[in-house]
Amino acid sequence: MRVSCLQLEIADRTPGESLAAALALLDQARGSDLVLLPELWPTGYFAFDQYERHAEAVDGPTVRALADKAKELNTWLLMGSFVERAGSQLFNTTLLVDPAGNTVSRYRKMHTFGYQSQERALLAAGSEPATAATPHGTLGLSICYDLRFPELYRALVDRGVEIFLVAAAWPAARLEPWRLLNRARALENLSYVVACNGAGQSAGVALAGHSMIVDPWGNVVAEAGDGPQVLTCEIDVETVRRARREFPALADRVLR
Repeated sequence: MRVSCLQLEIADRTPGESLAAALALLDQARGSDLVLLPELWPTGYFAFDQYERHAEAVDGPTVRALADKAKELNTWLLMGSFVERAGSQLFNTTLLVDPAGNTVSRYRKMHTFGYQSQERALLAAGSEPATAATPHGTLGLSICYDLRFPELYRALVDRGVEIFLVAAAWPAARLEPWRLLNRARALENLSYVVACNGAGQSAGVALAGHSMIVDPWGNVVAEAGDGPQVLTCEIDVETVRRARREFPALADRVLR
C-alpha cells in the first residue's frame, strides 16, 4: 500500500484558502492508496478565536470537497480534522472516506488539550474509539494529544487495528516527544503508525512538521522535514501480521 502524509503549511488564512491549498497538495499524492491531512488545518489549531466562527457539520463544504477529491483520486483519505458543529457542541473531528467518497469512520478527539491551549475549554471530548476495515488492513483513527495515552491504542488493537493513523498539529517546541511517542505506539502494539503533522505557524506557534511512518518494530521508515511536503512510503500490512506471529507480545499481556 502506498501511503502519503500531506504535511500542509498551516498559515493564518481563511478556511477557503486552506482548502484550496489542501486540494492542490492532494494532486501531488496521485497514485496513493491512503492519504492523510493534519489536525485542524482549515483554521489552524492555535487559532482558538476561529473555532466557533468556522465550525461546520460533517456534511459541510470542506467535507464535501475532500470527499469529491478522494473519489477523483480513487484513494482512502483521512481528512485531518476540522471543528465539527453538532447541535450546541463543537468537536475536533476527523473522518475517513473511501475511494468512492463515502464516509466510513468518524472520530471525535477523546483527549482534548488543556496545557497552554483553549481546546479543552472550547471543544467537547469524544467518547468512542474509531476503526475501519479496509482492503489494506484495519485502521485506527487518532488525533495529536491522543499519542500520550497508550490505553487508547491498546483499545484500538483489541478492536483488530493494524495501522494507526494520526492527524496532528504538534508544536516544534516538543519535536522530540513527537518522535518518541510515534515510535513507542508502533513498537508496543506491533503496528504501523502513519502520523501526519502540520508545518508553518498557527497563531504565531511554530509547528514541528516531521510527519512520519513507523513500522511495527519501532523503526522510522519515512520522515518529513520541517517544511510543507508530501511524504510518501510503501507499507505492507503483512509486516504487522508477521511481526505479531514472530514476537507475540500482545498475546502475553496479563491485564486486558
